[in-house]
Amino acid sequence: QVRLVESGGGLVQAGGSLRLACAASGSIFSFNAMGWYRQAPGKQRELVATITNGGGTNYADSVKGRFAISRDNAKNTVYLQMNSLKPEDTAVYYCNALRYGNNYWGQGTQVTVSS
Repeated sequence: QVRLVESGGGLVQAGGSLRLACAASGSIFSFNAMGWYRQAPGKQRELVATITNGGGTNYADSVKGRFAISRDNAKNTVYLQMNSLKPEDTAVYYCNALRYGNNYWGQGTQVTVSS
C-alpha cells in the first residue's frame, strides 16, 4: 500500500519561505511522476508542480520562479521549496504520486501566508 506523508507546512509572513517534504513508503522510482497540488478554501484543487521519474519538472504559472520541486531518491522524498510566498499561496498542500494511471495522495499540510 502506498503511503505519502507530508511535512513542513506552517504560518509564514509574506515574502518568506517554507520547504515542504513528502516521504513515500516505498521507492519513488516506482512512480511515473510525483507532484504537489494545493486547495484553498472554496476553490478546486490545483496543480502546483510535478517532477517525473526522469527529473523533468512542470510548474503552474502562478509559482514559476518562486517554487522549486526536487527529489531525493535515496530518501524516497520529494520536496517543494517555496520562496517569496504570497497570501494567495495560502492553501492545504497535497503530495501526489502517479503510477500507471493510479493516483495516490497524502493527507495534506496547511500553508498559511500572512500579509
